[in-house]
Amino acid sequence: MLLNPAIMALILVSFVVLLMLLVAAGFAIHLLRFWDMASGSERQLRLERRTYLISTLLAWAFAAELVSLLLYVYNAESMSGQFVGAMCATGVLNVNAWGWPTLFLKVAVFFSGATWLTLNALDNRGYDYPLIRLKYGLLLLLVPLVATETWLQLRYFLELQPDVITSCCGSLFSANDRGVAGEVTAVSPRWAMWSLYLSGALVLLAGLFYHRTRRGGLLFGLLALVAFLIALVAIVSVISPYIYAHPEHHCPFCILKSGHGFAGYLLYIPLFAATAWALGVAVVSPWQRISSLSEAVSTSGTRLVRRSLMMFVIFYLSASGFVYNSTLVMQGVWW
Repeated sequence: MLLNPAIMALILVSFVVLLMLLVAAGFAIHLLRFWDMASGSERQLRLERRTYLISTLLAWAFAAELVSLLLYVYNAESMSGQFVGAMCATGVLNVNAWGWPTLFLKVAVFFSGATWLTLNALDNRGYDYPLIRLKYGLLLLLVPLVATETWLQLRYFLELQPDVITSCCGSLFSANDRGVAGEVTAVSPRWAMWSLYLSGALVLLAGLFYHRTRRGGLLFGLLALVAFLIALVAIVSVISPYIYAHPEHHCPFCILKSGHGFAGYLLYIPLFAATAWALGVAVVSPWQRISSLSEAVSTSGTRLVRRSLMMFVIFYLSASGFVYNSTLVMQGVWW
């Protein structure tokens, strides 16, 4: 295993977060067994007090997971010079079989953690904690996900061998590649662009509809998730070539480099934030009919949908700006 401060920090953070979730899971099991809001017993009072401590613990845990995701990508990018054939994070993640699964799980943990924190914040605003059993039941489902991510990341770092010749982004993100990356790269630029803007229009309309009527929150979250996936495909298949001004360069990581003006940050940060807040809208909207949460659902939903729509607008404007200002001209993209 290659040892550097970033790898050691990532391993430490993962194990600390897993430990924190295991502590929270133990509390969750105890709470699911003994929670009784109608009781005034000492045990019930202890449970109520400890929920705030556990909530704070989990907020820090999921915040650390966000930092871990960013550091994981940054570390992969910074290590590209240590492996033969690697020119960016793509080659480093491709050194062994665990790099990409770890990244995908980190993304899943990020969205899951953000969604749980939104549900937790909503429940804490109800005087009778109507969702407490639901949210701690869901927490128990997150523990295996985080444990798997920790194990995959450890396997990835333990099996990093500096003498391995890896593949660069040019060979992985190529239409000739037979894997998923090749399939995404081979997507028609016309299909990718039309799908990008159509999904964007639908998600913006759904968000505006929810903001106006307080209905359709689940639909907004689902459309946001679809738009997120389509956006990732479009970034690889068509937006990245416009940023690079090269029709055969499709890497989703090189756009994070200073040589390309850190363009990737103007795409990924708004896209991930918009999707996370949209999923938050989907989580809070079904509880409008609970009397103790109706006002909280209204205020939280409004705040979340505004943030999500703002971030989606920033993403689509940034993507459009990169395409419009590029010196690359690809025929048949629009018609």
